[in-house]
Amino acid sequence: MALAQRQVTVQEGPLYRTEGSHVTLWCRVSGYQGPAEQNFQWSIYLPSAPEREVQIVSTADPSFPYAIYTQRVRSREIYVERLQGDAARLHITKLQDRDAGEYECHTPTTDERYFGSYSAKMNLVVIPDSLRVTAVPQTLNKVERDSLELKCEVSKSTAQHSHVSITWYRQRGSEPPVEVISLSRDFVLRAGSTYAQRQATGDVRLDKVGETTSKLTIYNLHPSDQGEFYCEAAEWIQDPDKSWYAMTRKRSQGTIVNVQATDKEFSVRLETEKRIYTMGEPVEFRCILEAQNVPDRYFSISWAFNSSLIASLGPNAVPVLNNEFAQREALGQLKVAKESDNIFVLKIYRLRLEDSGKYNCRVTEREKTVTGDFIDKESKRPKNIPITVLPLSNCWVVSVYHLPCVYAFFSLETSISLEITNNASNVLEGESLRFGCNVRSGFGLQSRLSVTWQLVDKQNRRNEIVRLDRDGTLHPGPSYAERSSYGGIQMEQVRPSAFTLEIFNSVKADEGHYECRVAEWTRTLDGEWQMVGERHAGTPVSVTALEAGFAVTAISRTPGVTYNESFDLQCIIKPHYPSWVPVSVTWRFQPAGSTEFHDLVTFTRDGGVQWGDRYASFRTRTAIEKAESSNNVRLSISRASDTEAGKYQCVAELWRKNYNSSWTRLADRTSNLLEIRVLRPVTKLQVSKSKRSITLVENRPIPLNCSVKSQTSPDSHFAVLWYVHKPSDADGKLILKTTHSSAFEYGTYAEEEGLRGRLQFERSASGGLFSLTVQRAEVRDSGSYYCHVEEWLLSPNHAWYKLAEEVSGRTEVTVKQPDNRLQVNQTHKNVTILENQWVTLECLVSSRTSPSSQLSVEWYIWRPGHPEKEAVARLSRQSILRYGEVAALGNLRNRLHLESPSPGLYLLTIQNATVWDSGAYDCRVEEWLLDPSDRWYKRAEDLSGIITLIVKQPDPTLQVDTATSNLTVQEKESFPLDCSILSRSSQESHFAVAWYNLRAKEGGGHSEEEERETVLSVGLDAVFSQEASHWEGRLRFQRLSAVLFRLTVLQAGVADTGNYSCRVEEWLADPNGVWYRLAEEESGAVAVHVQDAGSTLQSVICSNDALFYFVFFYPFPIFGILIITILLVRFKSRNSSKNSEGKNGVPLLWIKEPHLNYSPTCLEPPVLSIHPGTID
Repeated sequence: MALAQRQVTVQEGPLYRTEGSHVTLWCRVSGYQGPAEQNFQWSIYLPSAPEREVQIVSTADPSFPYAIYTQRVRSREIYVERLQGDAARLHITKLQDRDAGEYECHTPTTDERYFGSYSAKMNLVVIPDSLRVTAVPQTLNKVERDSLELKCEVSKSTAQHSHVSITWYRQRGSEPPVEVISLSRDFVLRAGSTYAQRQATGDVRLDKVGETTSKLTIYNLHPSDQGEFYCEAAEWIQDPDKSWYAMTRKRSQGTIVNVQATDKEFSVRLETEKRIYTMGEPVEFRCILEAQNVPDRYFSISWAFNSSLIASLGPNAVPVLNNEFAQREALGQLKVAKESDNIFVLKIYRLRLEDSGKYNCRVTEREKTVTGDFIDKESKRPKNIPITVLPLSNCWVVSVYHLPCVYAFFSLETSISLEITNNASNVLEGESLRFGCNVRSGFGLQSRLSVTWQLVDKQNRRNEIVRLDRDGTLHPGPSYAERSSYGGIQMEQVRPSAFTLEIFNSVKADEGHYECRVAEWTRTLDGEWQMVGERHAGTPVSVTALEAGFAVTAISRTPGVTYNESFDLQCIIKPHYPSWVPVSVTWRFQPAGSTEFHDLVTFTRDGGVQWGDRYASFRTRTAIEKAESSNNVRLSISRASDTEAGKYQCVAELWRKNYNSSWTRLADRTSNLLEIRVLRPVTKLQVSKSKRSITLVENRPIPLNCSVKSQTSPDSHFAVLWYVHKPSDADGKLILKTTHSSAFEYGTYAEEEGLRGRLQFERSASGGLFSLTVQRAEVRDSGSYYCHVEEWLLSPNHAWYKLAEEVSGRTEVTVKQPDNRLQVNQTHKNVTILENQWVTLECLVSSRTSPSSQLSVEWYIWRPGHPEKEAVARLSRQSILRYGEVAALGNLRNRLHLESPSPGLYLLTIQNATVWDSGAYDCRVEEWLLDPSDRWYKRAEDLSGIITLIVKQPDPTLQVDTATSNLTVQEKESFPLDCSILSRSSQESHFAVAWYNLRAKEGGGHSEEEERETVLSVGLDAVFSQEASHWEGRLRFQRLSAVLFRLTVLQAGVADTGNYSCRVEEWLADPNGVWYRLAEEESGAVAVHVQDAGSTLQSVICSNDALFYFVFFYPFPIFGILIITILLVRFKSRNSSKNSEGKNGVPLLWIKEPHLNYSPTCLEPPVLSIHPGTID
């Protein structure tokens, strides 16, 4: 069995979102085991502590958030939306700057065992919301068909590449806003559904009039345009998944637009000449419309008789008749027409008795929608007009029918005479022929007339056109029956003695001689009708064919135009046809570079406009207009572009409408070719060519400027390419390119040299100055910099094109390292100290290249007898201390102390200096600088002055008492030998003491031959030497004080007689603990005489008490006086000779108590002995 591997995925990052926006981050888990509903936990790793997890929110544990997020989670400012069981979305409704960091989505395990990934991370970057949307709030009062212009400024300063979309809205009250027009983030212009048709006709426009300003223009305002207009902008950024996200949306303040409608009221009036008519008479009703701007409005008319519909006319003025009235209209007995824009006519040529009744008209205003359909609005009708039709009486009322031209007058044999008239003797094909036939003489009251109209063509063929019987019945001729059925021929009796013939839409075949034949009829006695007589009269008519001289010419006054200019094309049609002549004109277009013509637009024969399907872009910038007085057609093209460049020609077709409403194309003509050249504007681009040189120190910014001195249009955009040329390169290398749409593209040089993070591009608010700053300049950035400026303009087709390009002057940039300002104190010094003292050597940096530099200091010593100086210690710039090989000698490493109590001051302290530390010291200082790539390099080094250090041992000041003395002792007695040190070199010194005995050699022939014998020696470590055999057991050593040593000889024998002295050695320990002898000195000699212990006077005296007292007590005063006398004499003699001085040169001022050798066990009197040394 295979187990699925759990996989957690989150939205791909990094995501850039603006502060204050609503942010969502999705998270999904797959391949899990357990329940279908999984839990999700979101955490963040802040940039300040990237290793520390801060918990945000959990779907399972309400106590999961840390304190800083608890309140935001409770208030639902942060929450998790569950999309499905294994998918959720984190919502941060109001993003804060501190929310930036690395987000982790974790799914607690529900699996049997851990297998797969249980969390995933992504980065969220919070950037400032820099989008600004501003418009001037105002209230505008407009009148219908006025124009409206509104501006909106949209700006941003986001460092990341983003796009901006702009949308204009109109809102009325609480109604939802209606989109007017928008410019998408992809620079696509779209209109809302309500305004799509008006945008297609050019009535709604959105133009960019500056770097940050867009202008909304609405022509021909409608009352429905009333409301509040505002613009909304959104800033878009492309996420890593290539989708676009609107980081922020903002709207401007609104402009209140009031549109006052023009007067839409209208009134209707119905008129006729009279109210009572005789059967057979004509009647005309006139429906008069009174309103403003009638030609610009749409009205429909309906005629009614006794509330029954007779006919209706729509806005196109084409009548539609009802049932029987349609038949009467076809027979020429009734006519419904539009006489002018505000007068509509209903005419009945021959009234019948049943035509008595109420007549009325109804006028309805209609509105044309964007789809071309009409909707009814207000409707009005006047009061009814009743008429009465009377039957014919026995009396004829004769009147003269006046027509402008009288061609013939016939005086016949009968009692009637005729007069025939026509409207013109020469007409243009398609015009109507109108003839009048008047009976000029009376005829009987009981008589009736029949009238026949005939045409005699140029081949003398006679054709009956129409006949009116005596009973008033019309009979079209065989050749004109069909034409008459369609209303193409109408005959009426306008009065009892006046008859008219009207031939509509004449053709060439209608040319000839027209005759009117009138027959008088009277009733005989048997009641039958009998023709009394007939008269006729005629008139010639010629018809000019429409196609005669038909020609078309195309002209233009502007064969060459510049972008966005307008040009007109005229299609001149000859001859000068009346406006009613149906001519269709088609403009054909052959684009530049093509060999085929295609229909561009057709002005149809009925006045409609049909656009070709190949060039839809023409419709928004093209207007076609037909002259009112002719068929000439003008094609006007605005905002010309490359699309409109090419060859134009017009094709005119001459049409004729047949009586049966079918159309016949009589002729077609093609005009000459017109070549229109659409040129780009002449560039006015000028870029500053000034040259300059910049010398700067590395780590400083390199300011580079590119100034556009003049530009072709205020709407010009610029692409700026920055290059650098190195002496070693043949051509310049591209650093950075900013396109005309403000997109950034880094060049290969920027990638290779790692410049991307050091480049900063700016454009001044005025738009003509571009700046490139290379931050943290390096020496390798030196070179010749220049910019290549491309001027781009927006074509009328909303496509950007490069108009011109120009190269700026060069900026020579020299980047050098900072000047070496490192200086170390060069003062030479001599320092002399005693061994074991501390000495501090100073290395002072008096100046440095940069305050931010780092210094390394290395101390050297040059010792006498060594060929080179040796490194003692080195303090690196990272404050790492390393010792040289010489520091291992004499335990110097443990005695060195290197410190820097203040910046630039380095002290080397040698503790417990030794003689080996003597030498010439100096320090070498290296200054290190951080280059722009964050690499340290050595910029300078300098040596200090030499410090000569002399370490001396202390001067020996050892002094031992050198006074000589005499000492006489008896055999078997003890005698002391003192060794007194009067002064010492150091309080730390130790002493080695040795006593010597100097006596005459045994058996020597000369009394001067003496031998020196070591009695006892005591080393500085208090180790005694081996005693000679005859001294063994008889020596006692005492150290009475630090400077007084005593050797006592016990059981003195005669052999011990001799001169004794001591030798003192002063020893000192060097800093390494090694003892060395500093000085030595020998004391003065002590002459010791040991007397033999045989029979002596002492024993005799001691054996007799009386003698004992006599000898020892009584002589004392005598001896005392004698001794004093002797001493006085001696003192005086020594002063006079200055040869005899006391200890340390002090005169003997007193006499010590004489030494007495007295034994309490012996009765012998004590022995008084006086010897040198007993007197201080």
